[in-house]
Amino acid sequence: MVERYSRGRVAFVAFNYIFLASMAAVCLLPLIHVLAVSFSSSQAAAAGYVKLWPVQFTLRSYEFVSGKQEFLDSLLITLERVGIGVALNMLLTVLIAYPLSKETSAFRSRTLYAWIFVFTILFSGGLIPLYMIVKDTMIMDSIWALVLPGAVPVFNVILMLNFFRGLPKELEEAAYIDGAGHLTVLWKIYIPLSMASLATVTLFSTVGHWNSWFDGLIFMNSPTDYPLQSYLQTVVIQQDLSLFSVKSMERFSEINDQTAKSAQIFLGALPILLLYPFLQRFFIKGIVLGSVKE
Repeated sequence: MVERYSRGRVAFVAFNYIFLASMAAVCLLPLIHVLAVSFSSSQAAAAGYVKLWPVQFTLRSYEFVSGKQEFLDSLLITLERVGIGVALNMLLTVLIAYPLSKETSAFRSRTLYAWIFVFTILFSGGLIPLYMIVKDTMIMDSIWALVLPGAVPVFNVILMLNFFRGLPKELEEAAYIDGAGHLTVLWKIYIPLSMASLATVTLFSTVGHWNSWFDGLIFMNSPTDYPLQSYLQTVVIQQDLSLFSVKSMERFSEINDQTAKSAQIFLGALPILLLYPFLQRFFIKGIVLGSVKE
């Protein structure tokens, strides 16, 4: 009886399982450790007793981080930023990628515009010119200062235009014969066929807006206008005690820097961890189909 698999094949499959399981553990175990530290007492965390399970379970670190009204306000600002920013990113990405996906015969200046967008990836004016533009346009201390400077994610545009270029041209030509215009072709043909790529760039935009903290520190003059990541960076990382009330100071005395940082890291990652499983099935397909084609 002929063996179904050779020994080399079995060894190769076993090695793949072991290697991938090891890589998954490398990625997962640090997050489990951070979660365990965030639920442990300050004494246990300071003594180094916490490994992969909480020691002297407590919620004091989370009460400290989320017990202030400023935390809830910053969370609302971040949700507003994600809602407006992702919607604007997706709208501009689709509207830019569609014409750039056309052949030069259909859009004569396509190559010029494409290189203009690529140029912005390689070179930028820097932080000071960006700050001056935001200030001169009078959008400082507003949600638009967090949304408009990154309204056009060029990397996402490149993914989408290459995905659009891979769609069958016959569908577009048939729509034109039936009297459809460019907007009809875009919204009724291109968009329904591009859900995998759209889900991928939506995930990129969401992660980018949620994790961004530096622009909040630069463009917001008042801590009350900080998005969540900027607020957590200021309160937990820098430990600006002037922002604390008496009750917050009492909570802060019951925790240490390690447990507070762990709670911050987990709270910052939690929304993306909840969002990713819903978009994961589109992720690999969207990246592969939207990659640069020959």
